[in-house]
Amino acid sequence: MRTADFDYHLPEELIASRPLENRAASRMMVIDRKTGTIEHKMFADFPQYMREDDMIVLNDTKVIPARFHSNDGKIEMVLTDKLSATEWSCLVRPGKKMKVGRTVEVADATGTVVAIQENGNRIISWDKELDIDEVGHLALPHYMNREDDKADRDRYQTVYAREEGAIAAPTAGLHFTPEMLAKLPHTFLTLHVGVGTFRPVKAEYIKDHDMHSERYHLSAQSAEKINQAGRVISTGTTCTRVLESLGKVNPTLSEATGETDIFISPPYDFQVVDCLLTNFHLPQSTLIMLVSAFADRDLILKAYNEAVAHKYRFFSYGDCMLIL
Repeated sequence: MRTADFDYHLPEELIASRPLENRAASRMMVIDRKTGTIEHKMFADFPQYMREDDMIVLNDTKVIPARFHSNDGKIEMVLTDKLSATEWSCLVRPGKKMKVGRTVEVADATGTVVAIQENGNRIISWDKELDIDEVGHLALPHYMNREDDKADRDRYQTVYAREEGAIAAPTAGLHFTPEMLAKLPHTFLTLHVGVGTFRPVKAEYIKDHDMHSERYHLSAQSAEKINQAGRVISTGTTCTRVLESLGKVNPTLSEATGETDIFISPPYDFQVVDCLLTNFHLPQSTLIMLVSAFADRDLILKAYNEAVAHKYRFFSYGDCMLIL
């Protein structure tokens, strides 16, 4: 299949650059894979679709303020991996200015480029530890066309976030409130969402795309709950990637820690996930390819076009879709 097979037209005004006041006030499109029907609901209706033996799986990763600027404003850095308290792997812009031996100042710390990795990231060694909460910014997706503000520190984070390490939020979970979760059967896994989630697919044929890798952990307790569930409801593409990575090896899950570079695209035989709650994704992205593998591609593109016609809000701070 070609990357262009997953394209759709999206008017720019439908991109949600800021969240709704109420997390659970989003709209929710409901798709039935068997019948091909599409319903227009609200996220507040989500509990009505639950069965007694369902288990909702949530990604409890916590977004860190991973974006930094040099004091002179000429260099932008995104922390992708903390090798130690003072040694970071960073995506940098512009890269040509950051050769080995070059220094950069952030707040009262000086960093030196000590190596360049295969993927182009720079290893930066700092002369003192930086307080990322104090000097860092959230790496908001480029399509929001704005800098982060104080409100994003709360809203670009799920209410159950606890394991620090993500650069981007697992956005399907942004709709849940503590009150709703308290009434629903759920469990957690951790997948730290990296910068790869923002990278476009440049290959003409999707089989040629080089998928990024992300770190995950599934506890023994969560694995047992998922194994015992009648239906596994995955919250977002991040949970789905972990569950299906493990399910490919053995559909009966057990405790696991590792990295996954699984690239789910049509056709794909899902081993673990029965239902998927997800936001609306960018055209020609690996995420819309995953969703198209879960449901029929033509059905998904029909649903997306219907969402545009009904003026749904798109992407990270946008509305959601429940695929049954």
